[in-house]
Amino acid sequence: MKINNRPFRVLVVDDEPDYREVLELMLKEAGCQIETAASAFEALDKLRKRSFDLVLTDLMMAGMDGIELLEKIRHEHGALKVIIITGYGTIENAVAAMKKGAYSYFIKGNDPDELIKEINNIKGGDMEVQEHSDKTAAPNDFPSFVLSTNNDQFRKVMDIAKRAAQSNVNILILGESGVGKEIFAQYIHQCSSRSAESFVPVHCQAFAEGLLESELFGHEKGAFTGAIERRKGRFEAAIGGTLFLDEVGDIPLSTQVKLLRAIENRRIERLGSNESIPVDFRLISATHKDLTQEIFDGNFREDFFYRLSTITIDIPPLRSRKEDLPILIDFFMKKSQKEHNIIVTNIEPAVRRFLLYYDYPGNIRELKNIIERLVVLSRDGVIYYGDLPEIKSDPRDEGQGNIIHLREMRRKVEANYIEKVLGTCNHNISEAARVLGISRRQLFNKITDYGIK
Repeated sequence: MKINNRPFRVLVVDDEPDYREVLELMLKEAGCQIETAASAFEALDKLRKRSFDLVLTDLMMAGMDGIELLEKIRHEHGALKVIIITGYGTIENAVAAMKKGAYSYFIKGNDPDELIKEINNIKGGDMEVQEHSDKTAAPNDFPSFVLSTNNDQFRKVMDIAKRAAQSNVNILILGESGVGKEIFAQYIHQCSSRSAESFVPVHCQAFAEGLLESELFGHEKGAFTGAIERRKGRFEAAIGGTLFLDEVGDIPLSTQVKLLRAIENRRIERLGSNESIPVDFRLISATHKDLTQEIFDGNFREDFFYRLSTITIDIPPLRSRKEDLPILIDFFMKKSQKEHNIIVTNIEPAVRRFLLYYDYPGNIRELKNIIERLVVLSRDGVIYYGDLPEIKSDPRDEGQGNIIHLREMRRKVEANYIEKVLGTCNHNISEAARVLGISRRQLFNKITDYGIK
């Protein structure tokens, strides 16, 4: 990750040594040049001695917090970009920091790839001459492990995606969390005539309501408090290429109206400007939510849904394509060994049984995390059953095919009980919700999530 043939310099500020070290390792792996500071005071001292491209600072720190540090950086170093690191409980304060001039914020515990993509977006330039860094990998580098399949249903989905890619229609990808919706979107982009241009992902769920529009449409200098420079949005970054709206089901109604207009007219206006800008892009959207139910609940516009879903692709969960598990397990085993410089020579038979029979409610993402854990915790080249996640059955049990995560067991029990109550109430939703002590909307969501007929 370089700017003008020099490394992209990041100053990481956090008073927790462990998290500071994690960020340092992660960003170094992404190609950044990293320096760290254990306090805001140390950070300011380093900033006076050397130039940086980005400051990544924790919000809650002793002595001087992240917002105070941000204000001093704004005063002393002008346009230097700052990303605030925050916990779920302090998102409101992070939004306040955005209004004071922070570039964006990242929530501790979220997928680190979100932070890397945000940094890539900054690295892309000052938004006037923007070379977007999220280009899809070349075909030989494409993550074929997700796309290789022995499953007939998945083959049909792949065929639909490949044929749809040849046109310019809007595509909506559906599927549970962790099935690889973004990778599928990249595959469609790679199969299209736009493959040489940018693939621009936007994780709609990651942005607070007031920030998503600025992210998508861009803004002019002075458009709102903290807008210290003109910034092009993701629509403009995707010109000639593909715009991918992930978790589109979480977009607020007020923003849906503006997006609908932009998608229909292929023109946008930056915040704080009346200039109409033509944008040529291919739109792919994705969500794990049941948008039909969201429309029924008043959370999603019907006209917006139909505009997004000229073609709908529903990716099957991993538990529906278990014949692909040997391919995926082998891939992640090799990948994790290479990434962590660990050689695995043996795997206990009970571990193999677990990996092949577990239902993976978290889908491919959960499989990847479990295998990475096993490789990292291996001893003398051996992966032991005792290092699997805590919730598991005894390997001596006969019913190995019934091994499931405790979370999945709770889902099954709850789903069975809801079905029983619905039957007792003659499938009267309002009455069943009253008996269960939850709202009608909550019951609808559970019926959707659990696939209850």
